[in-house]
Formats: sequence, structure tokens, C-alpha cells
Amino acid sequence: MTISVAVVGATGRMGKLAVSLIEASQDFELHAALDSKSELSQTLGADVVLDFTLPEVSPAVVVHAITNNQKVLVGTSGWSEAKLAKVEADLVGTEAAVVVIPNFSIGSMLATKFAAEAARFFDSIEIVEAHHEHKIDSPSGTAVRTAELIASARHGLTQPLITGVDQPARGQVVAGIPIHSLRLKGVSAKQDVHLGGTSELLTISHETTAVTAYSQGILLALRATASARGLTVGLDKLVLP
Repeated sequence: MTISVAVVGATGRMGKLAVSLIEASQDFELHAALDSKSELSQTLGADVVLDFTLPEVSPAVVVHAITNNQKVLVGTSGWSEAKLAKVEADLVGTEAAVVVIPNFSIGSMLATKFAAEAARFFDSIEIVEAHHEHKIDSPSGTAVRTAELIASARHGLTQPLITGVDQPARGQVVAGIPIHSLRLKGVSAKQDVHLGGTSELLTISHETTAVTAYSQGILLALRATASARGLTVGLDKLVLP
């Protein structure tokens, strides 16, 4: 069975990648490719709506999909716990589904899982994330998700006071974890989670050098979204036991 996909944000770097993957695959067909001037009504009839827009646009794409009982795969940053809670509430009583993937890289997913596992043994943790100069949001969705999973893994453990937390140079603190964001030419995407202990430092690092690193994750997530129910957050929920 072929899955039809409407790509919203098809002219961006991730949107272009998604369109090329869909067109090259025998499992999918392109229902529509929408840009900033397109009407969301063009997504109607698609098996899956794929959202690669902007943080300020993405919520409208999701609301439209839920209202029309569609399955939507979100690859846009900016989805906080509060926003996700509202989405979960909006899904009640509908046949719609929302799958939110902060990062489609298999390597990034594993690095985040490793960091969450390690966090139970360290109480001095900070994240440094770097992206290309055109990424407008910070911290990245991947870094926010990593911080939230670290905090969850440390539930019940004492969280030390973060010295200088009110100083801008300390970065934005998410779930008790400082995140430092860099936006630089020559970088695609890189994240380092630094975990400090007594006389030792563990750094879990992951880097992508081109958007093709997200190809496998996009295809996998599209297949999963076609049969998804309710709200799912994270590529790990789709591929890990």
C-alpha cells in the first residue's frame, strides 16, 4: 500500500530532502508540496502531513490536521512540554495522530538515549549545541528534548544549584540543564552533552555533516505515522523497545 504525503514547508532544506525521498521511494507518493503561500487545505486527502515549517507556523499546521482527523508528522522545532500537553488534549475524541520528532538522525537519537542513561550517575551536566547560521531558533529542539529526558532520568535525585544561572552567558536552562547554543558557518548540526564527575568528564557527542543524515529517520517516521494514534514524541518511541 502506497502512503500519500503532503509536505508543508517543501522549499526548505528539510522539506526538499523529504520531497526527494518521497519521490524516490516506492512506498510513498507526493500528495502535495506546500510553500509559505500555499493553503493548508491542499493537505486534505493525504495519508500523512509532514510539517517542516517554522516554530510560529507549525502549531497551525497541527491544529488543521487534528481538526480534519489527519495524521501529522512534525519535524519543526519549538514544541515545549506545555504545547505538547495541549496537543494531547486536543487529540482526545479524534482519529487524528501527531508524531513529533525533534531530530530524525538515528545517531542523534542514540546519543540522547546514552546521555539520559549516563545522567543518573552525574550531577554536573551541560549541553552545547551548534547549528548552521540560518537556524533561527535556539536552543534546538534536540537539545531541549535531551535536557527533558536527562531530567526525567534523574527524577528523585538531588539537582545541585547551578551557579550563575541568572547570567545570560550560562545559556538557557531547560529542566535544570544549561544549554549553550552556537550558530556558525561551516556547521550542519552538532551536540555535546558534558557530564562531570569527581576527577572525570564524560562527553557524549554527535554531529551530522549534511541533511542526508536524516533520510532513514524521515522514511521510518513517515511509515509509523500512517498508522499512529494519539501523541508520540521522539524517534526513539518508534524504533527502540
